[in-house]
Amino acid sequence: MKTAIAFLVFNRPELTERVFEEIRKARPPKLLVVADGPRAHFPGDIEQCVKVRAMIDRVDWDCEVYRNFSTTNMGCGMRVSSGLEWIFEQVEEAIIVEDDCLPDQSFFLFCEELLERYRHDERVGFIGGVSFQRGKGSVPSSYYFSRGHYIWGWASWRRAWRGYDFKISMWPRLREEGWLNELFIDRGVVRYYTYSFDQTYKHVIDTWDFQWFLHCWVRNMWEIMPTVNLVTNIGHHETSATHTTSRSKTQDVPVQPMGFPLIHPSRIALDSLTDRENEADRRFSYLTDLLIRRGKVLSQAKEKVLHLMARTSKKMGHISL
Repeated sequence: MKTAIAFLVFNRPELTERVFEEIRKARPPKLLVVADGPRAHFPGDIEQCVKVRAMIDRVDWDCEVYRNFSTTNMGCGMRVSSGLEWIFEQVEEAIIVEDDCLPDQSFFLFCEELLERYRHDERVGFIGGVSFQRGKGSVPSSYYFSRGHYIWGWASWRRAWRGYDFKISMWPRLREEGWLNELFIDRGVVRYYTYSFDQTYKHVIDTWDFQWFLHCWVRNMWEIMPTVNLVTNIGHHETSATHTTSRSKTQDVPVQPMGFPLIHPSRIALDSLTDRENEADRRFSYLTDLLIRRGKVLSQAKEKVLHLMARTSKKMGHISL
């Protein structure tokens, strides 16, 4: 293959090993590795991070290796967003995988072909690797154009990333204007994204991807979605995952090789019907995710209040900690 692969890693050597082996099979000419640093209050992190980073020394094919390793823990949001900024400073386009996103080999070929085909088409923001249709779709081509919000294995260009705003400064104005109602018919989906953007704007959710979705939607950039699933998320573990900690319909969806040559859509247009079918199929997932997010936020708020009360009581001499 000719395209650079970007690999986002942290502290999960077992998962990283599985994904790294698929990258090794693909043999990219450039490998850009972004790693977050160990967390201060997790003693095991240092050893795990060292194991993960040592894997990159095992590149045994003709490949330029670029490393962007943080010495401190930046968190999911800042580490990934700053890492992607760095990636697109090095290369014009890249295929991006995280340490828990296990791709089929055809995913790399699929992305490479479409990165070239839509390189200069401003309507396309990124190429995704997942599909949750499970054979129920009626799309006659190998892929379709979606409003999209799936980044478990994806590819994009510098020209699409340009202007990304981690702070989503425009969100309050868009919220006031009811902008999401123009994008989604399903009110449940609107509520889900309204809440998620609210929490992202307030820095309650430590993430980078909601900012990316907003960036693409405001610019009317679509995602290319395959009609078969090319990447499976293997990171749904309560103890090690940052966000995917609950059981989900999207968990461990098996991969299916993409057939070649690709069958291209007859025209470049948003497939609103398939998008609505996907939204309807995932309505329960949206509700579950929303409840989980709200529960986590409430739990974090409760912990902060209790901690503040304890500190106040200690200062007043009522208790000792």
